[in-house]
Amino acid sequence: MEQLGDYTIQKQLGQGAYGTVYLAEHRFIKRTFALKVLPEEISSNPIFMRRFEAQVAEIAAMDHPNIAKIHNISSNDGLYFVVCDPVIDTLEETMNLDRYIELKGKSLLEEDWVDLLSQVASALDYAHDSGVIHGGLKLTNILVAPAEKGVQLLLTDFGLNRLIGEKTSLSLLLEQTAKTFPNRYFSQSYAFLAPEQKILDEELTPKVDSYAFGILAYYLLFKKIPEGCFDLPSKAIPDATQNWDFLINRCLQTNPSARPLNLIQGMKEYLPAPRAILKEMLSLSEVEPKVENVLQMAFELEEAPKPVLKPQEIARPEYEPDPGAIFQRDTNVCHYTPNKVEVKEIEPLLTEMVVIPAGTYSRGSNGGARDEMPRHPVRLSSFAIDVHPITNEQFVRFLEAMGGEKDHNNNDIIRLRDSRIKRSTGRLIIESGYAKHPVVGVTWYGAIAYTKWIGKRLPTEAEWEAAASAGAETTYPTGAEIERSQANFFSSDTTSVMSYPPNAFGLYDVAGNVYEWCQDWYAYNYYDTSSVEPDEPVGPPQGVYRVLRGGCWKSLKEDLRCSHRHRNNPGAVNGTYGFRCAADVS
Repeated sequence: MEQLGDYTIQKQLGQGAYGTVYLAEHRFIKRTFALKVLPEEISSNPIFMRRFEAQVAEIAAMDHPNIAKIHNISSNDGLYFVVCDPVIDTLEETMNLDRYIELKGKSLLEEDWVDLLSQVASALDYAHDSGVIHGGLKLTNILVAPAEKGVQLLLTDFGLNRLIGEKTSLSLLLEQTAKTFPNRYFSQSYAFLAPEQKILDEELTPKVDSYAFGILAYYLLFKKIPEGCFDLPSKAIPDATQNWDFLINRCLQTNPSARPLNLIQGMKEYLPAPRAILKEMLSLSEVEPKVENVLQMAFELEEAPKPVLKPQEIARPEYEPDPGAIFQRDTNVCHYTPNKVEVKEIEPLLTEMVVIPAGTYSRGSNGGARDEMPRHPVRLSSFAIDVHPITNEQFVRFLEAMGGEKDHNNNDIIRLRDSRIKRSTGRLIIESGYAKHPVVGVTWYGAIAYTKWIGKRLPTEAEWEAAASAGAETTYPTGAEIERSQANFFSSDTTSVMSYPPNAFGLYDVAGNVYEWCQDWYAYNYYDTSSVEPDEPVGPPQGVYRVLRGGCWKSLKEDLRCSHRHRNNPGAVNGTYGFRCAADVS
């Protein structure tokens, strides 16, 4: 595409779930603009057309120094595109906030955090006052431009969620982004969504932007997304002068009514607040909608009088001396005082995940082994799965947290002599060069224990096969055939994860390297049942063996087929068994 209406395309600046961004020059006024071309499946939707005609003027009228100026929203030959000012450097490249934070690293100071957040808050407050919700705030749609003092942030994609529709926007993010961008940008985009945005049936308010603002504040401080049970800034950054705990806690409330609406005002109230109110403030998670000033309520709790205990001298009772004391001898037995063991908080190394969209997938094979027959369709809900198997460096942290190689039921987690992890003088050591290799020698019990520790689960057998085949009618994850340049099999050892090309869903090492434990019990005739009960199959209710999938580094090519089933006792251990994690997606 070289020409779009009155604009001549010069180069592509980027691509996302909502379309492709081009640098273009107007052929009459000879001025460059940034064109965001929406996907055809969006612009051909009649609902989008009605919203476009009704709301385009309101969105284009926004004028704020921290919002990328929208000059026009137009169409040409059925393609709708947004015309904005380009935010580019001398090399005609864009700089987003994610890349800016990565380049600056630890050189960003606390006053820089406040300045960047104040610019974002000002833009969001202005948009909310104009009746516009962003709804898709993330690191990649916040652009960075040089300014006289510091930098100027410019928010893009304002109003796109409203034009496209919140339900369509989230579905597009889950389906298109998961296929096209199976990397950390997808997980970041999903993390910035408020809880009510992931339900798809609630009317959204400006409070969704307040939640995303809290995620952004946490990312600026820690350079990572908050996941699971995470530390507040006061614990990790004790030298901070601002009360970041209060700001982040308020913004990340599950109840939208408890989040601040005016973010600039919230920063003025929360950041200078004394840290002493945090203890009382943490009990306000379920604030009723009637409570308008959470800060005032917290101060009232802090100033409540506390009882004062007067010190008193306690007189001890006197006893008669022991008449038999003269017959006792001093045995010089010392009182045993155990050494205090320091409890270490071990943070897991997280794996990027890919969301597999809900749908109907084929499982089994009519030309394979008896336990693969018959080939039949199954219906699965959306789920997320790790892009690669768990590595030695990830699993060794889990073993350090467990303090041993047994779970609470005394089942073996791992047999170290069959793995690349060794114990020397009480310390766990990974053999040189094997940190990025998949962990081996793990039992099914060990895989289950790890998934619970990290807040995930094992994939079911049906989920694993759907992810491996990428929803296609194919023999191997790579297609009709597989070569040794595409997977690690019929070799002498494991290789580092992600050493071979991914499949169509962006998953690495689903064929070869290590067999992967699945959640299901194994039964050779289970597919006879699964073919008549195709909704969310989870395997037989009981059995002797658990399922393993995917082949390993010493397998023959036949074992790498998507439909090939392997099994063993859940306590079995050898140097070819590993696993990857999965998670539910609402």
